[in-house]
Amino acid sequence: MKNKSIIAVATMLGIFNVATAGNIKVVTTTTDLKSITELVGGNKVSVSSIATGYQNPHFVDPKPSYIISLSNANLFVTVGLDLETGWSPQLLTSSRNPKIQKGSPGYVDASEGIGLMQVPGSLNRGEGDIHIYGNPHYWLDPLNGKVIARNIADGLERIDPSNKTFYETNLQAFYKKINDKMAEWQMKMAPYKGSKIIAYHNEWCYFERRFGLEIVDFMEPKPGIPPSPSQLVKVIKEVAANHIKVIVSSPYFTTSSSDVVAKQTGVKELTLATSTNAFDGIKDYFDLFDYDINQLLTVLK
Repeated sequence: MKNKSIIAVATMLGIFNVATAGNIKVVTTTTDLKSITELVGGNKVSVSSIATGYQNPHFVDPKPSYIISLSNANLFVTVGLDLETGWSPQLLTSSRNPKIQKGSPGYVDASEGIGLMQVPGSLNRGEGDIHIYGNPHYWLDPLNGKVIARNIADGLERIDPSNKTFYETNLQAFYKKINDKMAEWQMKMAPYKGSKIIAYHNEWCYFERRFGLEIVDFMEPKPGIPPSPSQLVKVIKEVAANHIKVIVSSPYFTTSSSDVVAKQTGVKELTLATSTNAFDGIKDYFDLFDYDINQLLTVLK
């Protein structure tokens, strides 16, 4: 009886490691963070994502079920910057879970340590939907996946220090697979270095830089501004002048404007995956790049 009382008191005080109660419950904002957390956390974690893989992560409708998940979470992982600013802070506050609030051990900002692109020198809303901290789509460079994984491992080790060796082993395995896959992906893309493409929205800059592509223009005249007739005319001229073969877009954008350009010029349209689980077969973070690169090669060849 005495031992049972000690255990009960220790549990109430949170002395025992969180892992002794079962799987560590993790909530991520996106499916890419979910995949990386599962790869690092292994059988120690149970992970759910708020946004789906085919959903625009800027715009997620808060649901009571998300608040319930967050209220029971031991760890929260966010893309950070201002990607989820329209919905994530409200959900966190509503969860009333002190373990995962910003500044707490169970809060992970996956952007820490990322070399950000397109950080604005000044803010001018007349330029469209400008991200105040820099372009937040950094996970589309697979080498940034290493930084994300390191941040997640640090978070898991803060709340579950007794399993640090386990997480570090998984982290090193993740690093190795990224390195191996990068060699494969870059070999595939090497013949097409410098290929000029059109993108619908400004979310591919990290992918563009890593794989040697050149985005010469966007279907949107300014970020977040729907394509205008004058912009379509401009893009049509650029496609012809630069012999551009492809317009890349995402699952959550309409293709109606790209259809017009394709009809006028013969350029191919590709809807690439911006996140894990965007399409069938993209089960993890590595599948994401396998899919996008293979899709691009079908056109660039």
